[in-house]
Amino acid sequence: MNSAKADIKDAPCQSVSNYLWKDAPDEKKWADCVHCGMCLESCPTYEITGQEQHSPRGRVHLIKSVAEGKISVNEQFTDPVFACLDCRACTTACPANVDVGGLIEEARGQIRQAMPLTGWKGMISKFFLKELFPHSHRLEAAGSLLKLYQKSGMQKMMRTTGLLNMMPTHLADIEHVMPKITRSVRKKYKKKRVLKAKAERKAEVAFLTGCIMDVMFSDINEATLNVLRRNGNDVVIPPSQTCCGALHVHAGDRDMGRQLAKKNIEAFQHADTIIVNAAGCGCMLKEYPELFREEEQEWLEKAEVFAEKVQDISKYLHDTGYRPPQTKLHKRITYHDACHLAHGQGVREEPRDILLSIPGVEMVHMANADRCCGSAGIYNLTNPDMAGAVLQSKMEHVPHDVEMISMGNPGCMLQMAVGVKKYGRSQQIVHTVQLLEWAYQKEEEEAHRVEEK
Repeated sequence: MNSAKADIKDAPCQSVSNYLWKDAPDEKKWADCVHCGMCLESCPTYEITGQEQHSPRGRVHLIKSVAEGKISVNEQFTDPVFACLDCRACTTACPANVDVGGLIEEARGQIRQAMPLTGWKGMISKFFLKELFPHSHRLEAAGSLLKLYQKSGMQKMMRTTGLLNMMPTHLADIEHVMPKITRSVRKKYKKKRVLKAKAERKAEVAFLTGCIMDVMFSDINEATLNVLRRNGNDVVIPPSQTCCGALHVHAGDRDMGRQLAKKNIEAFQHADTIIVNAAGCGCMLKEYPELFREEEQEWLEKAEVFAEKVQDISKYLHDTGYRPPQTKLHKRITYHDACHLAHGQGVREEPRDILLSIPGVEMVHMANADRCCGSAGIYNLTNPDMAGAVLQSKMEHVPHDVEMISMGNPGCMLQMAVGVKKYGRSQQIVHTVQLLEWAYQKEEEEAHRVEEK
């Protein structure tokens, strides 16, 4: 009897031993999955393919089967795992709240240790994930090159001569919607320890500038800083902060993700609140404890403390009592839920409430607003065909009679801009905090005109 009990007790450990590498998929995450199928309708890849291996429950079954030694880590396992958008919609739909996204990321970590990328894919991955994104000065240099590309006339030449047609279609699509590159806020404010509040001081917050956000969307970062300061917040931009690591973890490089997490935990250790304006970054920061599940207890505890400090800009403003603007914008808009904001962080109504608080803004409901757009980090680059199919489905639900589509994530903004151009739409893509800042600016301009009279 004692021997039998010991065998049963040891069984979970034996099941995960078939994953050969550290940080294996956590059995606790799949234990509650009963393969009921409630997740199927929520999954964009299952909707498109109709194939069980491309459904959430199918992927969970595959991950569990590897742990039990029934299948191996091979191409048949790799394809469904990396075809997942990691949009987390299945977890929202699941009655048992099974963390499919966490399982997917852990499985990718096993795959990349067992089957590292080689050839040109390996070189490109190494360049971006190890040589570019973790280094702020290199990112700033890349931003300067993009700015030169736009201002020198090279971009115009590429577009008018047809040279862009030589690029893969999905890359050319992104180039066509590339925003105007401006000076990064990290570079602009690197000599200032604290950006002082522009209203009665309520709190001091720290701001994560992000990688892509600060290179390609620095105007949104600037708007975020202005809105925070207008609402009584001193803002600190820690100079030693780095990439959040989301792209690395999504790609299966959990070791690099941990390294970046440690740097950010130390960079923000004195902050009480950490503000993020990119849904993917915010979700990653909140999930730092997952990276330290098998690490030393000290770092797990630090990661847990850090994660509790992280707040999306819309939730922070909503919860701390921001000042609604007084001047009308007269815009007809709809709202797209970024996956890692709605499904990943549970932030849904706060951005909508902010938009509705702007006088003159008319909100138009978007059906399936929390359906993935196909961006999913760099999924639109690594899986362009599937991303394109997901985008097409998304655009079918975007109302035609709106001027703007608002959202809270840079990847979504680029992807939705591609959709607007590709399907002959005219909507402007905006970040929620931009609209709030534009309303404040208009209010300020009208006040100046009154004073001048």
